[in-house]
Amino acid sequence: MGKSCSAVVAEDEETLRQELIEALGQVWPELCIVAEAADGIAALRMVAEHQPDVLFLDIQMPGATGLEVARQLSAAGGRGHIVFVTAYDQYAIDAFEAGAVDYLLKPLSMPRLFTTISRLKARLQEAPADLGDVLDKLTQEPRGAGLAPARAPLRWINASVGQTLRLLTVDEVLYFQADTKYTRVVTRDAEALIRKPLKELAEELDAQQFWQIHRSTLVNVAAIAGASRDFRGRLNLKLKERSESLLVAESYTHLFKQM
Repeated sequence: MGKSCSAVVAEDEETLRQELIEALGQVWPELCIVAEAADGIAALRMVAEHQPDVLFLDIQMPGATGLEVARQLSAAGGRGHIVFVTAYDQYAIDAFEAGAVDYLLKPLSMPRLFTTISRLKARLQEAPADLGDVLDKLTQEPRGAGLAPARAPLRWINASVGQTLRLLTVDEVLYFQADTKYTRVVTRDAEALIRKPLKELAEELDAQQFWQIHRSTLVNVAAIAGASRDFRGRLNLKLKERSESLLVAESYTHLFKQM
């Protein structure tokens, strides 16, 4: 096939990443590697920036696992065809095959790479596969199989800043606040909007990191500078990197008894 195709390679082991890129150059010279990533968060940013046709995605990466990256992309409408790079055994391979998902095993095998590339070329005219079922199967397998836990806390969000879509890690977020049909996402130097309801966010975030302090507010514990009562006796939180204070509803004041 002579048509040019773009790809992002996400693999935290630099040696393997370069080995894969070199092998792709031999087997698929028309493929243009537009970006490399060494962790899951960087992979998401690269995909958002370059919109590649194909994403080679290591399953075990820091920041966000390959499964988490794939789920995020699938939820966003399936951006590009995904090839998982994995050291997992037959169980995972069976799951990939059942879901019509391509995979490469570590260490890299040229015959297997050739097979994967042949499949990819045949699928490029089609929409990316729906990964929902295969991701559910992989993430729900007991930990004894060496796979990811069923539900990892939310680690990043896509939020709108004006006409721009921005990828934020939850560590950047100081607090979330319900705002009519949207939820405000407030960082040290910016505000953004997402459509996900606050109640749903509260279920997906790490409860040790984000505390609900009001029916409309979730705050990052690390962002709290202190707490004090106003003249009405209401508890308010002072933030480390923002000038505004956050009201704590009476039903949540017990969280700050020691402050």
